[in-house]
Amino acid sequence: APAISVRLDDEADRALRALEATGLSRSEAIRSALIASAQRLRRSSELAAEVAALEADEQGDQGLRDGERR
Repeated sequence: APAISVRLDDEADRALRALEATGLSRSEAIRSALIASAQRLRRSSELAAEVAALEADEQGDQGLRDGERR
């Protein structure tokens, strides 16, 4: 696996120290944070797609109800 180098700002450094305080090594903490962040992004995208599908379905249902009233 490729090695990376990053400069941490104060907030990221505090977050890393908090993860390391749980007993994770620095590498484990960084890997787990990257994976968790990517999973949240995927879930967010999936949720947005689901909301869009539900809204589209709701609009279709509303169109049917409007048509039934005529």
